[in-house]
Amino acid sequence: MLTFIGLGLYDERSITVEGQEALRNADRAYAEFYTSNLIGTTVDDLEAHHDVDIEVRDRAGVEQHPEDILAAAEAENVAFLTAGDTMISTTHVDLRLRAHERGIETRVIHGVTAQTATSALTGLQNYRFGKATTLPFPYAHGADGLPASVTRTIDDNREDGLHTVVYLDIKVDNDAATNRLEGDETVEEYMTADVAADLLAEEYPDLVGVVVARAGSPDPLVEADTMTALAKREFGDPLHLLVVPGDCHLLEADALVELAGVDRADLDVV
Repeated sequence: MLTFIGLGLYDERSITVEGQEALRNADRAYAEFYTSNLIGTTVDDLEAHHDVDIEVRDRAGVEQHPEDILAAAEAENVAFLTAGDTMISTTHVDLRLRAHERGIETRVIHGVTAQTATSALTGLQNYRFGKATTLPFPYAHGADGLPASVTRTIDDNREDGLHTVVYLDIKVDNDAATNRLEGDETVEEYMTADVAADLLAEEYPDLVGVVVARAGSPDPLVEADTMTALAKREFGDPLHLLVVPGDCHLLEADALVELAGVDRADLDVV
């Protein structure tokens, strides 16, 4: 069997009880942390807490060369770990389908996602979110200004009155993937919310953004202001994301005023 397990948002304790039991009962465990990361832990701490050995794979080792993972799952119970909720914002459905083609049974054990945590922390209602987008580092997309994928998503959602989650870029040196939870700044880079707001302010200087930092940790942060104002602040350790509110229900507006410190006059309230 190949069991996909979401580890949750922050550290070795963020996994569900069901996921923990499946991981501890696995014969072999693999993980990837290029999609997202558990900022509050290390690979060593994960292994010690769950009493397992974990082989961390880079992107190529999962998406292009998964043969050894599949071969192991033909004979053993294999766990495949990701931060957040497994299969969310990943291409691992391909790995699951390859397993099915080989007659390997698969199972999915969910974890908490940044999307659901963002809704809970901000008070914005989950069903009022539209399509999400990812803001890349400027050097990553190689064009001037914001990528059209970002502006189009924000503009389309706002036209429909919907909120937009803007995920912020993560860059990992695949050659050092086995160390990617060890805090080595030379092998990983996280876009922070002030950098993202500065980029977005070029197109949307007066648009309200809501920063969500360290969701799932003991000290999450939620702050809202215009993009221009957010670009001048610091929000502490990663991971960060931004929300662009659309039309706000009265209760949503109350939540953003109380929980995020926004000026109600800056919101579109319906």
